[in-house]
Amino acid sequence: MQELAGKVAFVTGGASGLGLAMVRAFAAAGMKVVVADVEQAALDAVIAEFAPSNADLLAVRVDVTDRAAMAAAADQAEAAFGRVHVLCNNAGVGVGGSIETMSYADWDWVLKVNLDGVVNGVQTFLPRMLAHGEGGHIVNTASMAGHVGAPGLSVYNTSKFAVVGLSESMRQDLAPRGIGVSVLCPGVVRTNIFSSGRNRPATLAAETDTAGAVLAHDVEGADRTARIQSLLDGGLDPALVGEMVVHAIQTDECYIFTHPELGAASAARATQIADAYTRWTSWREQQSTG
Repeated sequence: MQELAGKVAFVTGGASGLGLAMVRAFAAAGMKVVVADVEQAALDAVIAEFAPSNADLLAVRVDVTDRAAMAAAADQAEAAFGRVHVLCNNAGVGVGGSIETMSYADWDWVLKVNLDGVVNGVQTFLPRMLAHGEGGHIVNTASMAGHVGAPGLSVYNTSKFAVVGLSESMRQDLAPRGIGVSVLCPGVVRTNIFSSGRNRPATLAAETDTAGAVLAHDVEGADRTARIQSLLDGGLDPALVGEMVVHAIQTDECYIFTHPELGAASAARATQIADAYTRWTSWREQQSTG
């Protein structure tokens, strides 16, 4: 999808962080943008930001875990702007802590948003995109945590590995239909992911401090606050990620790696896997000759 001007984009988690960066980049490219988010105050701030520009922007409050609400939001988008061409399944939350501290509530909350939210976006918009036949692109936000496991991120890793696998499969399914698929795999970006517990429903309340422990589960109190602030201070500007997403759509890139310097971790994992294949090949040969 090289020509974006005049096309319609729908961005979940679009009122802050990576989502808002995408919204800004799409608007700068001349797109009509639907900003979907669960936080009304953040949506109001986006509306205020774009009001002076007269940009084609629609703000919709929606919970990505609510399938009926997603369908209603899709109807609103089409009523306002017509056919949707770009879908960004970006809404996400995080928890942190060693696996033995994770509760069912932690699993349910993270998987409902990070995985079911992506599934709901695909199931809601893909049939509409296929029906209009004008092609399009889907961007699913995963993470480097979708490629490399890390201590204290078991639940988050699970959700993001699933999104990477879904995206890889979708890309192969949809390429012949004129719909590209990219998976966004950021490292630390200056977003609100470390405070995502602010949107956690009371019915899935945390039993321990999980939302605030992402990448800082091994320290507590002031040390945790300092660790998170240090990570954010060194984090990438979300604006750059928004520009990367636009480029990936226009060039039909599969993987969007915001931090190429983290490639060594992926390479180390690939080496471990390759070594395991070698060992198991040797083991089978020994069994067959033994």
